[in-house]
Amino acid sequence: MDEFMQAAIQEARSGLADGGIPIGAVLVIDGKIVGRGHNRRVQKGSAVLHAEMDCLENAGRLTRRDYMRATLYSTLSPCDMCSGAALLYKIPRIVIGEHTTFKGPEDYLRSRGVELVILDNEECKQLMRDFITARPELWNEDIGEE
Repeated sequence: MDEFMQAAIQEARSGLADGGIPIGAVLVIDGKIVGRGHNRRVQKGSAVLHAEMDCLENAGRLTRRDYMRATLYSTLSPCDMCSGAALLYKIPRIVIGEHTTFKGPEDYLRSRGVELVILDNEECKQLMRDFITARPELWNEDIGEE
């Protein structure tokens, strides 16, 4: 498995260890991680701190040219909000650990020219299976379900 998805998985594990939802993300530009994050909705009492949003926030302000060379790695298919952020900043490529547990607007991202790479990673799927079994109410809250 590539080092960048492994870093995203480490972020997911950090989030879980902190009492949150095990989803992680890293932003890579020119072969270097420039931002990393994990879902912090629980830890920060936030409505918007999904892993991808936390990652982008932690990367800080970047130029349009930077974003256009970036790849966003996420352990789980990005939701509408996180996909929108990737589109806003014109991030051309997203590598997704898995989309069995949750599938965001992948067809829409593709229609807007974003390259998606789906890894179907078993470790990412197992993290989510274990979490959803243990905390289904928290998972449902995170994805806007009852």
